Amino acid sequence: MSWTRDEMAARAARELQDGFYVNLGIGIPTLVANHISPGMDVTLQSENGMLGLGPFPTEVGIDADIINAGKQTITELDRTSYVSSADSFGMIRGGHINLSVLGAMEVAENGDLANWMVPGKMVKGPGGAMDLVAGVRKIIVVMDHVAKDGSAKFRKNCTLPLTGTNVVDMLITDIAVFERPDRSSLFRLIECAPGITPEQVRTRTEATYDAGAVA
Repeated sequence: MSWTRDEMAARAARELQDGFYVNLGIGIPTLVANHISPGMDVTLQSENGMLGLGPFPTEVGIDADIINAGKQTITELDRTSYVSSADSFGMIRGGHINLSVLGAMEVAENGDLANWMVPGKMVKGPGGAMDLVAGVRKIIVVMDHVAKDGSAKFRKNCTLPLTGTNVVDMLITDIAVFERPDRSSLFRLIECAPGITPEQVRTRTEATYDAGAVA
């Protein structure tokens, strides 16, 4: 069986550390906030200028003016602060964010990331993704392992327009987890979802990777 979206987010949350400043992308990454360990001091940052995001609100607590970069309504914390979008991107570009969790359409074996457009489809733009992959210290990607047509999304080379080159440090899919110690190394398979074998991961993956001790 494969991991659910929530289980993928929970696996990503295990990579957070006390004192981290973290940016969560749109989609599955937003669920990471639901799985931060109690007592862990993590500050969530959003490109629209919010520092210290609270959890998603209950229906009675919705305030349409309090949103994240994906325009989802969220809540404030006692320590929440607001800055201009320019200052928020200054934090990102200045290397002050420890970790970002992003979604993806494709990841290449060399760490290239494509996550902002499919040619021929209407898009509003890349948002903050290109700044995040350039300025954040560690990039974790969460995505389905294969596309709806069954084609591999962890590929030898990305076929879609790139968000950044050689930027992904860890990849969490619905069937496996890959990481690399540095950006000149191969990704290594470190974990399979329950009921998934390394051989099944291999058959669904186009990229070259180190099978590691999981094989």
